[in-house]
This record gives sequence, structure tokens and C-alpha cells, in this order.
Amino acid sequence: MSLTNIKQKYIDFNLVLLLSGFYLLFDIVVIGKIAYMQEWMPRDFPKDFSWPDYLVQNLLFDYIVVVSYMTLVGISTKRFLNKNYSWVKIISIHTIFSLLIGIIIRFVVDAYSILAGRVSLDEFSLRRSINAFVYVIDLNFLIYFAMVFIIYTYYYLKQVKEAEKRHSKLETQLVSTRMKMLSAQLQPHFLFNTLNSISVLTDIDAKKAKDTIADLSDFLREILYNSDSNRISLDEELRILEYYLNIVNVRFSDHLKIKKNIDESLLLKRVPALLLQPLIENSIKHGYSYDHTNLEITISVYQEGERLVIKVENNGEPVSLSHAELMKKGVGLTNINDRLKNLYNGDYFFEVRNKADNSGVETIIKIPE
Repeated sequence: MSLTNIKQKYIDFNLVLLLSGFYLLFDIVVIGKIAYMQEWMPRDFPKDFSWPDYLVQNLLFDYIVVVSYMTLVGISTKRFLNKNYSWVKIISIHTIFSLLIGIIIRFVVDAYSILAGRVSLDEFSLRRSINAFVYVIDLNFLIYFAMVFIIYTYYYLKQVKEAEKRHSKLETQLVSTRMKMLSAQLQPHFLFNTLNSISVLTDIDAKKAKDTIADLSDFLREILYNSDSNRISLDEELRILEYYLNIVNVRFSDHLKIKKNIDESLLLKRVPALLLQPLIENSIKHGYSYDHTNLEITISVYQEGERLVIKVENNGEPVSLSHAELMKKGVGLTNINDRLKNLYNGDYFFEVRNKADNSGVETIIKIPE
């Protein structure tokens, strides 16, 4: 991993600027306090005080050390959030860090004093250095946790904004999915074939004709008005799918068989809304060929560790393109991938591929429970 990638992954420069600005404001307040004491409290002020020495040897060194240190703490805090550590562990670690920053500042100041010749090794007093550390230990503690509070607030607000952005994008994608599905189902050939099937059934099976009309109506109603959530229960998703399968079975008659292997213990698990229909449609569309006039599709839903697996497989024409090529070519598949990416923040698996024995095509999706 290059240095540029490391910076982009771990260092948030907006956060660094925020911490730098906060501590700069603190130093300005300190300078104001010292200026006031020098003017109005001369008895309590050292006579040998020098502004240049104080600004360079105290504030500047202190500023560089604190901002650099807190930048590292900011990186560590991001890792704490990703690891989901307990609050007891986080507070304990930060308490140790708040003490460590005082030790580092004392070490830098003492090292500079010795190297600059202000204090010789013989004159250096470890006790005096420890006393100086203890003298400001409470101030270091408060400043440290004030900056940690800024870090956590910054990351929290950032996560909220990202969540709102993902939610807004998902809502847009869901509406787009509904419109695309409705557009696809309302294409002339679909309506013609469905209405033609209904017309034929009217003379030979009036009840089935009425059922097909009801399925068509219910399916379109679900796409337009229902399933407002981006995720719904598996049970509800299967209910919506059933309307579509009933219509498709009428159209393809004995040339299409649909099998379901559903783990009923997973029916209450939440899955992306309107996910199965485009998978089935894709399987039907690309499964039929001159050599594959009878198609069998199997829908499987099962648990694999902490993942919910949704698999749609057929015994039809194998695909000649890779998954990446299919994604570029198919709008429906791209839409599914985009929704999964936003719903699960990249924590999912999605692939269309030929079966191991080349007896058909399988589409596999694995999502967190």
C-alpha cells in the first residue's frame, strides 16, 4: 500500500485541521492570560520571563507534539470504532494515553533544553522534571479528553451524514427499481402474452383466468405502492414473488418449472425488497435457448454461518461472459449490485456464474443476517 493510500485510508485531514484549530485557540487563550498577568499581576509573574523563549520553547513545541499526538489518537479512535471495543476498554486506553502525552511533552522539552545547552546533564534534575509533569497533569487530562470528545463527535456526525446519504440513495434506487420493473412488465410483449393467455383461459378455465388477472393486478400494486422499506421480511418477499411466478407459469406452461428450497426458520429474516423477481427474470431470459426449451429454476434460501444465502439456479444455456462483463452489460444486475453495496456497505457477495458441472447458471447472493 502506497503512502498516499495510507493517508487517504487512515488520516482525515479535516479532523487534523479541527484539532489544530482547537489547540491553537487554547494557546491564544493562554497567551492572553499571560499578557494579562504580566500587566496586572506583576508580583505573581517571573521577572526573567521572555516572550520569544516562551513562544518557541514552550508553546511551539507543545503545539507540535500535541497536534501530532492527537492525530495518532484520531487514527486509533477510528480503529476502536471499527473494532467495536467496549466503553470500559476505550476509556481505560484513553486514560493511559492522557498520561502518556504529558510524559512525551516533558521528554521533548527536557531533551531540547539539554541539546540547546540551556541545561547541562549535571544540572538536569529528574525530580524537577517529574514535578513539572505532575503540576500540569490535570490540565493535560482535561485537554486530552476535550480533544477526544471532538474526535468522537466528528466521527459520529460523519457516520450520521454517511448513513443519511446511503438511506437517501437507497430510497432513490428502490423507486428506480420499481419503475424499471413496472416498465419491463408493461412492455407490449409482456402484456400481450399475459392478456392473450387470459383470453385463452377464459374459454377453457375461467377460474384460472380470473386468478391470473388478480395476480397481475396484485403484482403491479406491490411494485407501485407497497414495500416502501428497503428491506422486508423474506416471507413478504416470497409472497410478492409468487404473483410474478403465477403469471410466468401461465405464459410458459409446461416448459417452465419453479422449485423452492426455503429454510422456513429464516422467513422472518430481512432481505432487500424486490430482489428475487429480477433474479428470476434474468434466469428465464438467458436460460432459454434453441437447445434448452424446457427450463427448470430452483430458488434456495439458507444460512451459511452468519450469512444469509440466496441462490437462483437453472438448467439452461451457460453464460459465455464473466460476472464482471455481465455487470457491465446488464442494467438489472448493476442495479442489484448498487443496492447491495449501499445496504450492506460493501459487506456482501454477489456473483453470476456457470455451475461447476456446466449444467446451467447460478446466481448467488450472500448478505449479513
